[in-house]
Amino acid sequence: MAKVILKEGIQQIWGRMGDLVFRRSHTGEAQLSTVPDMSGVQWSEAQQAHRQRFKAAVAYAKAAMADVHVRARYEQAAATKGKRPFDLAVSDYFKGENLLNK
Repeated sequence: MAKVILKEGIQQIWGRMGDLVFRRSHTGEAQLSTVPDMSGVQWSEAQQAHRQRFKAAVAYAKAAMADVHVRARYEQAAATKGKRPFDLAVSDYFKGENLLNK
């Protein structure tokens, strides 16, 4: 269900309305897209393997953000690179860099 806040026009809108998805990006930009129909997609073995690696990368990033010391290191690095700490943690996982064990 889409949620709309009206104050002299549309101030905020987010959620799903039919086949449309309203969301706000991490930069604050409003985005509108259609819901993709993935019902007929047959994932290849390589795609399935990558999806599993990405799932592991997200799990690593969540664990890294939960650790106060590791999160502080990622926040510091993210500030200098203009990125989000979570995104850097996902990237580090794919590079083989694991700050949780250091």
